[in-house]
Amino acid sequence: MTHSRKTIHALLEANGLTPSRALGQNFVADANTVRRIARLAAVGEGDLVLEIGAGLGSLTLALVETGAQVVAVEVDRHLIEPLRELVEPRGATVRLLDASTMDVAEVTEGRECVVVANLPYNVATSLVLRILESQPLVSRLLVMVQREVGDRLAASAGDDAYGAVSLRVQYFADAVVVGRVGANVFVPRPKVESSLVAITRRERVRIDPSVVAEADLFEVVRTAFGQRRKMLRRSLADWASDGVFERAGVAATRRPEELSLEEFAQLVAAR
Repeated sequence: MTHSRKTIHALLEANGLTPSRALGQNFVADANTVRRIARLAAVGEGDLVLEIGAGLGSLTLALVETGAQVVAVEVDRHLIEPLRELVEPRGATVRLLDASTMDVAEVTEGRECVVVANLPYNVATSLVLRILESQPLVSRLLVMVQREVGDRLAASAGDDAYGAVSLRVQYFADAVVVGRVGANVFVPRPKVESSLVAITRRERVRIDPSVVAEADLFEVVRTAFGQRRKMLRRSLADWASDGVFERAGVAATRRPEELSLEEFAQLVAAR
């Protein structure tokens, strides 16, 4: 069983709640959508799912249906009791936690997990990057985010959305947009569409840190994308040493959005 639009409205009214704009709350009110997310998350018996931003439990219930063990994390204390009443009898565990500061190892008791989340626009990028950078027990993520955020997370060189965030994700993981979600399935209805992004952590970071240090690599990435429409010879003028472009085999007339992560690494190695 999952929540319908009528159920969401009834739960809000019964508990004297209204969706928080500050927390970016938009509750999913469509059974097909939450079951689709659970299917795309590819979880089942034996898997531990860490659901971030469980809300009123629409997605939580769909994840429980897969047979996976589900720990549902919610930051809004006003939602905790109704959430517990709805999903804990079905087998989920609810925790009142802020995902931007939580320690995944503590929540999962040291077990590897899959993160599934409906993330608001204002925290989506920073939260995904924090998990990739500092929470190694998260092997995969399936996140629903605003469409433009999803495009940015999964962009490749040459894409309009490609930027420093895309490269940061690529350093740790492989990301792909696996679906779109219309605004009509949410309560309240947002003004934008959403994307479903599947992110799989790599066994090793994409650029060997013994060859090119992570800090040096992302210094040049940030510098270049600080003036993304300019040619590299302009955007990296203060960073580049004489002959660095020739040594790296990267034309100085190219623009940052055209370069792969490996080509940025070549620039650092040639500096």
